[in-house]
Amino acid sequence: MRTALALGLSFAASTAAHAQSGAAEGQKLAFDRGKGNCLTCHEIKGGDLPGSIGPKLENLKARYDRAGLIAILHDETARNPLTVMPPFGRNRILTEQEISAIVDFLQTL
Repeated sequence: MRTALALGLSFAASTAAHAQSGAAEGQKLAFDRGKGNCLTCHEIKGGDLPGSIGPKLENLKARYDRAGLIAILHDETARNPLTVMPPFGRNRILTEQEISAIVDFLQTL
């Protein structure tokens, strides 16, 4: 019983550390003007010179689950055909791993 509990706690700590690492990488990508480029359209806490085309990115974990955020980044046109948001995944602007890292970051906002 103690071994299972210890393994569970170790896994939880490892998962939390991985998400934190992913969030840091996701923030770099979101703020990178040449890759994710989220600041071109969105205001994000900690970002410089944000745009105002898209909504302010805050409190996202309460509004969207992980799968929903991934879907939005992958191809928002599937949900909203009139969006101006680029289909980052569909057009291979970002890899699945990069999208996952950005979602890790967005869930911290």
